[in-house]
Amino acid sequence: MVNRPLAVYGMLWLVGLIGFFAFPSPADDLVWAGIGLCSAAAVAYGVVSNRPARAGPWWLLCTAIVLLFLGDTLYDFLVDTRGVTLLFPSAADVFYLAMYPVLAAGLLRMAGPATHTRRRLLPLDMMILVTGLGLLTWIFLITPHLIDPTLSPAQRLLSVAYPVGDVLILATIGRLIVIHRFSPAVTLMTVGATGLLVTDLVYAMSQLRGHGPVGGPIDIGWLLFYGGCAAAALHPSMTALTLPPTTAPRELSPARQASLLAASLLPSALLLLEAARGRVWHTPAIAVFASVTAVLVAIRLFSMIADHRRFLTRAEILRTTSTRLVAAHDVQGVRDCLAAAVDQLAPARKPHAFHLDTTGHDAEHGGAGHVACGSRVIDAGELPAAQAARIRPFRHVLVCPLVLDARPGGDPHLGAILVGADRDLLYALQSAVETIAAQAALALERISLTRMLVQRDSEEYFRALVQNAADVILILEPDGLRIRYASPSARGVFGPGDLLGAELVELVAEESQQTAREQIKTAPPGADGDRGDWVIVRSDGLRVQVEAICRDLRAEPAVVGFVVTLRDVTTQRDMERELAYHAYHDSLTGLANRVAFQRRLADATVRAQGTGVPAAVIFIDLDDFKLVNDTFGHDYGDRLLRLVAERIVEVVRRGDTAARLGGDEFAVSIEDAAEETVYAVADRITAALATPFVLDGSAVSGRGSAGVSFSTASSTAAELLRQADVALYAAKAEGKGRWLRYRQEYEVRAAERMRLRAALETALPHGEFFMEFQPIVALADERTVGFEALLRWNHPTRGRLMPGEFIEIAEESQAIVAIGNWAMSAAVTAAAAWPHGDAGCTPYVSVNVSARQFRAGGFTEHVRQVLAESGLPACRLMLEITETLLLGDDEQVWQDLAELRQTGVRVAIDDFGTGYSALNYLRHIPLDVLKLDRVFTSSLTTSQRQADLVDGIITLAQKMRLDTVAEGVELSGEHDLLRRLGCGYGQGYLFARPMSAEAAGRWATAHAR
Repeated sequence: MVNRPLAVYGMLWLVGLIGFFAFPSPADDLVWAGIGLCSAAAVAYGVVSNRPARAGPWWLLCTAIVLLFLGDTLYDFLVDTRGVTLLFPSAADVFYLAMYPVLAAGLLRMAGPATHTRRRLLPLDMMILVTGLGLLTWIFLITPHLIDPTLSPAQRLLSVAYPVGDVLILATIGRLIVIHRFSPAVTLMTVGATGLLVTDLVYAMSQLRGHGPVGGPIDIGWLLFYGGCAAAALHPSMTALTLPPTTAPRELSPARQASLLAASLLPSALLLLEAARGRVWHTPAIAVFASVTAVLVAIRLFSMIADHRRFLTRAEILRTTSTRLVAAHDVQGVRDCLAAAVDQLAPARKPHAFHLDTTGHDAEHGGAGHVACGSRVIDAGELPAAQAARIRPFRHVLVCPLVLDARPGGDPHLGAILVGADRDLLYALQSAVETIAAQAALALERISLTRMLVQRDSEEYFRALVQNAADVILILEPDGLRIRYASPSARGVFGPGDLLGAELVELVAEESQQTAREQIKTAPPGADGDRGDWVIVRSDGLRVQVEAICRDLRAEPAVVGFVVTLRDVTTQRDMERELAYHAYHDSLTGLANRVAFQRRLADATVRAQGTGVPAAVIFIDLDDFKLVNDTFGHDYGDRLLRLVAERIVEVVRRGDTAARLGGDEFAVSIEDAAEETVYAVADRITAALATPFVLDGSAVSGRGSAGVSFSTASSTAAELLRQADVALYAAKAEGKGRWLRYRQEYEVRAAERMRLRAALETALPHGEFFMEFQPIVALADERTVGFEALLRWNHPTRGRLMPGEFIEIAEESQAIVAIGNWAMSAAVTAAAAWPHGDAGCTPYVSVNVSARQFRAGGFTEHVRQVLAESGLPACRLMLEITETLLLGDDEQVWQDLAELRQTGVRVAIDDFGTGYSALNYLRHIPLDVLKLDRVFTSSLTTSQRQADLVDGIITLAQKMRLDTVAEGVELSGEHDLLRRLGCGYGQGYLFARPMSAEAAGRWATAHAR
C-alpha cells in the first residue's frame, strides 16, 4: 500500500513531466526547476518523517539532487537567457561534476557499514566489475576524447570526468542491490540511477561537446533520477537502507560468477581484439587494467580463505560451547559458559558487555517480559533499568531470547542473552548468539527440570536421611522433659531399650545433667541451636561423649516440641586431647616442645619477678651431632636424641622442665633455686652427656655443651633464652663438652660470629679467598714431591684469616660445598702450571675435602671436570679426607673413592688418629697415604711413648702399603727421628712456609732434583 506522501509526490511529478513536454521554452525551464526543487524537498521530507537510524546518507542524496538542480538551472539560464552557445565547458559543469562524488558517498553509506565482516568480499566483487567497465569506458568513451585534436585540455578533462562519475555511480548502486536486494526503496533508487546513467551514456555518444538542448526525450532519464530518488526517500522501506542487513549473505550465484569471470577475462579479450585489428596503442591501458584485475582477484581469493578459517574457528567455538552447556549443572555454569563464548566470538580488542537475564528462570513472577521472540538490536534505553545497568556504557544491545519451541505447562521464555557493544559488532555476533541461545535454553530447561525433580523428592529424601543418619535426632515434648521421637541411630548412643516416654536428662551422666537441663531450657528457635558437650550413660554402663544441639521448634506445626541432635564425638574428643598433647610435646623424645617451654619459661619469669628468686635456663646443644647424622643416618641420630633426653630427665630436679627445642637443642627451666643449685644441675647434665652412648653394640659420643643464664640479667623469657644461647656458643668456642654462664662479653663474640657468617656468604662472589701451597718433601733427600693447598680468606676488615677461624662456620651455613669446589678448581689450575718431573706425576697437589662436600651430589663428576678443564694428570691430584668421612657403612662413599682412584687420583686420610678410630676401615677403604697430625710430631722427641705410638702407626701403614706424611715438622730432631722410623715424607716450617702459586712453581723447579 502506497503511503500518502509518496502518492502526492507521484502525482506532482507526473504533472510536472507533462508540463515539461507541453510547455514551450522558456516555460519548460521553470517546470524543470520545479521538478528539481520538489524532488529535493521530497527527500528532505522523507528523512524527517521516516527517521532512519542514520540520516547522513539520505542528506547526501538530497545534496546531490540540489547540485543537479543547480547545474540544470545555471545551464538553462546561460542558454535561454544569455544566449550562450559554446557551453562546453561551462560553470554548470562544476555542479554536475560535484553531484557524482556526493551521490556516490550517499549510496556507499546506504549499502551498510564498511566494517561489517560478512560483506567484506562484496566491495572486491564490485571493484572487479568496475575495473572491467572502466576498461570499456576508457577505450570507447574516454580515449576518443583524449586523442581528439579539436578539444581543448579542459574539454578533454570534462570528457574523462563524466564517464568516470557514471562508473562510480554504477558500482555503488550495484553494491546497494547486492546487499539489500530489491526492496521498494532500492528499486526506486535503481530506477533513478539507471535513468541518470543511460541518459549520460546516450548523451555522451550522441554529442561530443556540451550537454545539448534541454527538453528533448533524452532528458527523461534525468527526470527519472529526480523522481526515483525522491520516491525512494518517501517510501517507509528507506529506513532499512542505512542498517546492516539481518538476512544471511547470499551464496555466489552463477550469474554473479559469470559476471566476475567476464570482468576478469575482459582485458584479455580486448587485447586479442586489438591484436586482430592490428592496433597496439591501447595495449598499455589494457595491461594496467589487467594487472589491477589480477590483484583484486588474488585479494578476493585470500579473503575467502581467511573467511573460511574464521568460519571454522567460529564453528569450533560453537561446538565447544554446546559441549560445555551440556555439562553445566546450574545457572551460573550456563552464564559462565555463554560469557566465555561471547568473549571468543567477539574480535580481539573489541569492547563489549555480557549479561544473562534469567528472570523467567529463577523467579516465580514470570518470564523475561521485555523480550520478544527473535533476536534484535535495540537501544539500551528500551530495556528496564536493571538490565540496562548491566551493559553500560554501551548505547546498543543485542537481545536474544532463550525460547523453547514447546514447554508444556510452563512459560516458554527462560530469559534472554544481552550483549552490549558497538552496533556493527552486535550485528556481526547476532547469528552466532542465536545459535548458542538455543543450546542455552535447552540447558536451562534441563536444570529447571532437575530442580523440580529434586524438590519433588525432597520429602522422601529427608525422611530417608533422618532414618539413616548417624546423628541421633530426638523430639521432646513441649515441656522439654520426655522423649516423643527418637531416630533409629539412638540405639548406638543410648544402648538397647525403648526411649519413648523417658526423660532425656535422666539418661545423661550426673556431671552433665545441669548443662543439659539449661541448654534445653534456653534453646533458641529456628535452624541454629546452642551447642554443648554431654556425657551419656548407656544402658550397658558405657559412657559416651556427645555434642548436643538444641532447638526450640514448638512454634513449628510439624514439630511442636524441642529438637535435640546428638553426635557421638568420643573418638573426636580423644583425638583432640591427643593433638593437644602433641601440640606441646616433642613427638620424638616426649619432652616439652619449644611452644610449651616458652610458655612455661614466660610464667616462670613473671613469678621470679614477683618472688625475687631468679629463674634460670640451661641451654644444651650436642657437639658434632651433624656428624652423627651425616655418618650413620637420621634414624641413628633420632635414637641418640631419645637416649640424650632420657639422661637429661634423670639428672634434673623433679620440678624442673626439660624440653627439646628442635634438632639437637635441649633446654631446662629451673625455678626457686640458688645459683649453686643451677650450677650443679649443669654439671650433672654435661657429665651425663660426656659418657658415651651404646647403639647397636658401638659406643657413640653424645657429648654436649651448655649455656646458663638467670632472669636477673634479663627482663623477658625470650631474652633469658637468648642469653643462654649466647653462653652456649661461648662454651663451644672454648672447647666444647662444658658449660658457661652468660656474660656480657659473650655478646661481642656472638655478634662477631654472626658478622663473620654473614660476610662468609659474600666472600666467594667477591673473590676474597685465595690459595697458598706448602711443600711436601721426601725425608730421605729433601726432594719436593708435592704441595698441600691451603685455603686463606682475605677478610675486608679483619685481614688474613686462617681456615680454623671460618671453616666451622662454613660447615654450619652449608657454604662449605661452594667454597670447597672453588678451592679444588683453584688448586688444580695452579698445579697445572707447575713444571713436572719426567714421570709426569710430580709435583702433585693435595687438596682438603670436607665430609659435607664429598657427600654432596656430583662431587666425583666435579673432580673429573676440573682435571679435564685444567689438563692436570689425575696422578698429580691427591684428595685429603678426614676420618669422619669413613665412619658408617656408606657403600656410596667407598664406591666414589674407588672410582676416583681408578682414574689415577690418590686419596689420603688427614689428621689420622685425632678423631674417631678408623683402623677398622683401613682394610676396606681405598687409600694411598696416611697423614700424621702435628699432635704426634710436636712431642715426638720429648716423649718415648709418643715415639712408640708413631712407630706403630708407620709400621701399620707400611704393612698396608700406604705412604706416610708427617705434618708440622719444625725441628731437625723431628726430621731425623721420623726418617729413622721409616716415615717417607714430611711437611712443615722446617722445610718451607706456605707460599703463593707462582712461588710454588719456582720452588718446584729449584727442589725437584
